Amino acid sequence: MTLPSGARRDSIHVLVADSNQTQSQLLSSALRRQPGMRITSCPSELTDYVEALRSAPADVVVLSDDPSDRDHLTELLRSLHSSYPNLRLILLLDSYDRSLVVNALRAGARGLFCRASQPFRALCRCITVVHQGQFWANTEQIGYLVEALSLNFFPRVVNAKVVGLLTAREVQVVDLVVEGISNREMAQQLDIKENTVKKSLQRIYDKLGVSNRVELVLYALTHRGTERTNSVPPKEPAVLAQNSECFVERSQFGLLGSFGT
Repeated sequence: MTLPSGARRDSIHVLVADSNQTQSQLLSSALRRQPGMRITSCPSELTDYVEALRSAPADVVVLSDDPSDRDHLTELLRSLHSSYPNLRLILLLDSYDRSLVVNALRAGARGLFCRASQPFRALCRCITVVHQGQFWANTEQIGYLVEALSLNFFPRVVNAKVVGLLTAREVQVVDLVVEGISNREMAQQLDIKENTVKKSLQRIYDKLGVSNRVELVLYALTHRGTERTNSVPPKEPAVLAQNSECFVERSQFGLLGSFGT
């Protein structure tokens, strides 16, 4: 295990994990040259992660995909997310499919970075925005998430004491967000003012530690608990995206998915 470098109080501590030692060393060396980052590296085994995090707690883990055993990868993400819920997880991908995208985000990944199609400077940006609490995904991956919402599953949101964090009305609001209902339509269905819907959403964001619709949706995917069947037929993905005011911000660093409030 390599010790952290470039120690600074306000820096981001990044743990680089890759079973390919050559790739791990190259990536670690490149990141060490970036201002504001402290880098630790270790082999991509769970026991190594635990040892590394105990000796030098990290803010972000950059984990390389293992195409030969993606079931193990998903379990690894889930285990890290469960043991270190405040740890931000980024998955480095050479390729991906619908199943990997949805399962990785459900397991706790906050960033999906395609190193084959995005430059190194985009990875630095990805680490920064994920550390800030945002999600990093490209347009196609956001599309997979939207399609996944057509599944009739929704988590029961509870805290550590297994007590519901949301009121019955707030759960109803979140349910409508998952269905892709806009604030205006939501106000009509609930017979309340649109401004009341916005205030309710803000309270929900504060309780769950998210900041917008897409993070609320991803929270639902990554914190799935007791599942229940929704009697309302799922909407088509295109309608869902339109009603949720979905947009993708394109920049020199890549693609960031977001939703309107």
